[in-house]
Amino acid sequence: METPIGPKIAAAFVKAQMQFGKALKTSVNPHFKSKYADLSSCIDAVVGALNANGIGLMQRTYECKDGVMVETIFVHESGEVMECGMLHVPASKHDAMGFGSALTYARRYSLLTASGLSQDDDDGVAASRPAPQIDAGVMADHIAAIDASANKEELQLAYKSAYEACKGDQTWIAKVIKAKADRIAKAKEKA
Repeated sequence: METPIGPKIAAAFVKAQMQFGKALKTSVNPHFKSKYADLSSCIDAVVGALNANGIGLMQRTYECKDGVMVETIFVHESGEVMECGMLHVPASKHDAMGFGSALTYARRYSLLTASGLSQDDDDGVAASRPAPQIDAGVMADHIAAIDASANKEELQLAYKSAYEACKGDQTWIAKVIKAKADRIAKAKEKA
């Protein structure tokens, strides 16, 4: 059962997300000769902003026979939590090294997903790409749909649609997350 996102953690998370750094690709994958942002780079990109806004970062692990399962959880100083769902990563080898690699991979991708963070190209390629065009009117309609949702299912559909329309734009993502938190808070007030 999904725990509703409380208004205090939602507001603090939006502020923190606006302060997130970039997860720089400083590690090299020797098999593919490509760079990637390792776990410490991902944590470094978010933990300062999270902590400055009263949010702690936890990554809970769950028992799994064929790999690892990780859930990223944000805990606000008010006691509110934001659970971000479990991620399963199969272990390529069923030994300590295989499970350890799967755990690191799962923690990294769970954190990237939960925080809305992407790995930053450090070679200038990302800067040369045009930013996605986002229609403010369309986004206002999505946010209005979140606010007008009559039940949990409508809220989830409206939120998903709005989040996808953000096209990775962190400012719009923060607004969509806040709209969802405000809608949940409004429903609690009526209950």
